Amino acid sequence: MNKIKAKTDFLPHIGEYYQLCKPKVVYLILFTALAGMLLSTPGMVSIDILFFGLIGIGLGAASGAAINHWVDRRIDIIMARTKNRPLPQGNISSKSALIFAISLGVLSMVILFAFVNTMTAILTFISLVGYAVVYTMFLKHSTPHNIVLGGAAGAAPPVLGWVAVTNELTVDALLLFLIIFIWTPPHFWALAIKRRDEYKKAGVPMLPVTHGIAFTKLHIVLYTLMLLGISMLPFVTQMSGYLYLAGSLGLGLGFLYYAVKLYQCKADEYAMKTFGYSIFYLSALFALLISDHYLREVIRAYI
Repeated sequence: MNKIKAKTDFLPHIGEYYQLCKPKVVYLILFTALAGMLLSTPGMVSIDILFFGLIGIGLGAASGAAINHWVDRRIDIIMARTKNRPLPQGNISSKSALIFAISLGVLSMVILFAFVNTMTAILTFISLVGYAVVYTMFLKHSTPHNIVLGGAAGAAPPVLGWVAVTNELTVDALLLFLIIFIWTPPHFWALAIKRRDEYKKAGVPMLPVTHGIAFTKLHIVLYTLMLLGISMLPFVTQMSGYLYLAGSLGLGLGFLYYAVKLYQCKADEYAMKTFGYSIFYLSALFALLISDHYLREVIRAYI
C-alpha cells in the first residue's frame, strides 16, 4: 500500500519541478535560440545540432530558473505574484530544488560539450551564472539598474543558437543579443510598476521603488525609442530585408504607442498591457526575422 501511495504521490511533484523551470520563459528563450540557429545559415540546420543544441540551451535556462526559485524562496512568500510557487508553498524542499537545478545545469553542459561544441557550452554556462548568481544573488538586491545590467544573461539565447551552428561569434549574432538586451528593461519595468508595492515590501530596489513611477515610465519610453532604432540594424547590415523592415517598424511603433500611453496614464493603468505587448513584440519580431530570412533564400534560388 505504501509503495502504491508513493507512486501516486510522485506525479503531482513532476508538475512542481516543471514550474521551477519557469516553462513560459524557457519557451521564449528556446524560440529566440532557434531563431539564432536558423538565421546563422542559408540552408537548414542539421537535425542533431538542432535537437541537442535546443535541449542543452533549454536545460541551462531551466537550471538558472530553478536556482532563481531557490534563491528567492524567502521573498517569494511576500509577493502575491510568486507566493504560490512550489518552494513558498512547501511542496518541494529547498534541498531537492537545489539538487534538481544543479542536475539540470550539469546535464546541459554534458550535452552541449558532447554533441554541440565547446563555445556554446561555455557561453551557456556564463549565461547561467550571469542570471542565477550575478543577477539573482547580487544585482537584484543591490541596485535599481538590476534589470539593465542583468539583461545580458537573458539576451544570450539567440547568440547561443547561432554559435551552436557556426561555432563562431559574429556581428549579426551580437545584433540579436542587442535587441533583447534593450528590450528587457521596458518589458520588465512595466511589470515592476504594477508590482511596485510588492517589490518594496520584499526589499527589492526595482526602479519604480527607488526612483518613482514617473521616472520609470520616462525610461520605458526612452528605451522603447532606442529599441525602435536598434531593431532596424538587421536591415541596415543586410542581415534582413524589406519584409523584416516593414514588420519591425510596425511592431516597434506599436510598442512605442503602449509606452507613451503608460507614460500619460495615471499610476499603473497601462502597465500590464504594455508588459503583455512586449512579449508579443519580441516573439513576433523574431518570427519576422526567420520569415524574412527564408523568403530571401527562396527568392535567391529563383533568380
